[in-house]
Amino acid sequence: MWTALFLGFFTGLSLIVAIGAQNAFVLRQGLRREHVGLVVAICALSDAFLIMAGVVFLAALLPLVPWLAVAMRWVGAGFLIVYGALRFHAAWQGGERLLPAGQTSVSAWRVAAICLLLTWANPHVYLDTVILLGSISAQYAPHSLVFGTGAAIASLAFFSALGFGARLLAPVFASARAWVMLEVLVGLTMWAIAAVLILGR
Repeated sequence: MWTALFLGFFTGLSLIVAIGAQNAFVLRQGLRREHVGLVVAICALSDAFLIMAGVVFLAALLPLVPWLAVAMRWVGAGFLIVYGALRFHAAWQGGERLLPAGQTSVSAWRVAAICLLLTWANPHVYLDTVILLGSISAQYAPHSLVFGTGAAIASLAFFSALGFGARLLAPVFASARAWVMLEVLVGLTMWAIAAVLILGR
C-alpha cells in the first residue's frame, strides 16, 4: 500500500512538473501575489477529481475487458516516451524565460476563469490524469485508489509550492538555463517511468 502511495506521488509529480501554460500561470500569479490560494485550489481540486475519475473508471472497466490493462500499459509507456522526447526537444530549443505579467490588478473572477480554462480546456490534462495515471494505477490493484491519492497529494503539494513559493523561485527561473535543466529532469523522469511500465514492475 505504501509503495502504491509513494509511486503515485512521484509519478503524479513528474507529470505535473512538466512546463505548460497552467504551471506558467500559477507561477506568474505567485510572482504577482495575486489570488494565489484561489488558483492553487482550482488546480489541485481539478487534478484530484480527474485522477480519481480515471482510477475508478478503469477499475470498473478492467474486469470486463481483461486485455485492457496490458494495452493501457503499453499506451501509457508510449505516451511517456514521446512526452519525454518532447521535453528534451524543448530543452534543446533553449528553454524559456518566464517573466511576470504586468502589475495591473485582475479580479478574482477573471483569474478563476482563466485558470479553469487553462486546466479543463487543455487536452493534455486528460491524457495525464484520466488516461495515464488511471492506467498506471491499475498496475497496483487492489491499491489503485491509494496510488490515485498519492498523485492527488503530489498535485496539491506542487501547486502550493509553485504558487506560494514563487517569490523564492523568481531569481532562479528568470534564467532560461533553469528551465532547460527542468525540462531535462522531467524528460529523464518520464523515460524512467516508461521503463518501469515496459518491464511490468
